[in-house]
Amino acid sequence: MELPLKITLIKPTPGVDFALQKGSGNTYVSVQKQNVSSGDIRFGFSLMVKGTRGVDAFPRLSGSYVQGPANGKFVYIGIGTYAGQTNTSWSRRLKIPLTGISWEMLDQLTSDTKSVLCTQVPGTGKDGGPNCATVKPFDGWAVG
Repeated sequence: MELPLKITLIKPTPGVDFALQKGSGNTYVSVQKQNVSSGDIRFGFSLMVKGTRGVDAFPRLSGSYVQGPANGKFVYIGIGTYAGQTNTSWSRRLKIPLTGISWEMLDQLTSDTKSVLCTQVPGTGKDGGPNCATVKPFDGWAVG
């Protein structure tokens, strides 16, 4: 099953490139690069769902955007140089957890094919620069 997701970065730092990381290690590419002067930015993508209901407590997620160990999957948003921007001093990554995605959420998505799993995270950190590291607090994913 293919699982559609949407991440919204709320008010990211102006003038900085943000991009979704596809792949891992030294072979990743930055996709959907965005740079705004104001407002929010959104990334839409899909993951693959594996696993067996009744055997696996939660769906197992995989695909070219998925990073991390089996019990701690996440998606990276590259920032500044990690997004391919050359005229910046910013070099960060934002880790969006894939925790809390349940079989019940997948049921909701299959009953409404126009829905996606959505999350919103702050785009600017406490230091005034781009938000980075693991999102905290993370409000999780919702069907929308």
